[in-house]
Amino acid sequence: MLTKKLTIAMMFVLMLAAGGVQAGGDAARGAELAVDCADCHGDDGKGDEEVPGIAGKDAAEHAQMLADFKSGAVESEMADYVGDLSEQDMADLAAYYAGL
Repeated sequence: MLTKKLTIAMMFVLMLAAGGVQAGGDAARGAELAVDCADCHGDDGKGDEEVPGIAGKDAAEHAQMLADFKSGAVESEMADYVGDLSEQDMADLAAYYAGL
């Protein structure tokens, strides 16, 4: 009985760990998605005098910012660009730009 409980507990811990990995962003996929972002933020993500730089931004903060644009919590013209992005897309983009 103890072995069965231990096995269940270990499975639960492994599922939690796997969930954390899945929740993270895939920077390589983010690079593919970033083609559209480069039109305004530049290929290097540094922006210009009219568009903010996003290169090197903390991935978690960036993903939250994108989610806030999408939900309307933060009003911005960015809402037009993030409307079709999934949570994973946003995490992937954030991971990519965090590495620049």
